[in-house]
Amino acid sequence: MEKQKILLHISWGVLLTITGIAVFFRIPQVMPRIAQIEQFASVLFFIRFCLYLLGVLLIGGGVKKIIENYRQLKKK
Repeated sequence: MEKQKILLHISWGVLLTITGIAVFFRIPQVMPRIAQIEQFASVLFFIRFCLYLLGVLLIGGGVKKIIENYRQLKKK
């Protein structure tokens, strides 16, 4: 049962990493649409920074989860 749990965590880490990479590809497509909204025109840099930070955190968290659980899997 423990091995299945570790494999589930590794799969979740892979999904987090893929989602983070997808965020990086999506940001350039979404920013022009956000720029058209009048209320957000003055804070575009902050919005872009937050979206890229989200992508970095998703990738970092996913990679960390993969590495930690892979090491546990190798110990067993």
